Amino acid sequence: MLLAGFALIGFFALGFFGVSANTGATNASEPSGFNVPNLNSSASEEAGGPEDRTLRLTVPAMSRIDDVEVPDAAGSDTEALDSNAATHLQGTGFPWQDGANVYIAGHRLGYPGSPSFLAFYDLGKLENGDEVYVTDSEGTEYTYRVFREFIVEPTDLSVTEPMPGRNILTLQTCTLPDYSQRLIVQAELVESSA
Repeated sequence: MLLAGFALIGFFALGFFGVSANTGATNASEPSGFNVPNLNSSASEEAGGPEDRTLRLTVPAMSRIDDVEVPDAAGSDTEALDSNAATHLQGTGFPWQDGANVYIAGHRLGYPGSPSFLAFYDLGKLENGDEVYVTDSEGTEYTYRVFREFIVEPTDLSVTEPMPGRNILTLQTCTLPDYSQRLIVQAELVESSA
């Protein structure tokens, strides 16, 4: 029975569904490519704020996300996604920007022995009202409060766009059990402090 469980996990870890390369999302035949959008926007370059774009993420409702490093990376940068618990999607906003959608993606399964392993496995445990903390490289902490959770197709890039009049954080991972869609959790900025 235990062997069957490991085989099932291995099957899912290697068997993500493919998406055409012209969809605006990346994908591969392994966990590294689970359709993180690949944006051509220059919003990251025009962001102002700290020169070092690395963020830190803490989600108390998620057992593996406690002050983890979140580099700024393109959706097609599988090395960054595979070797970190999460990545900030280049082309989306940063917490210090007004009207930003700070878009962070992480693996549901990832790779054993790496920070990506099971990093966002329990993203679905977040509920409305839960808090999420993002800290920039200069030590400013941004507190977000979850306001919705939903599922989208891998090709739906609307979830990367800002929401007029709101500063939001979007967290993304794959759905269970087949990883064919994307679980999205969004939270709104409620406080920032140095």
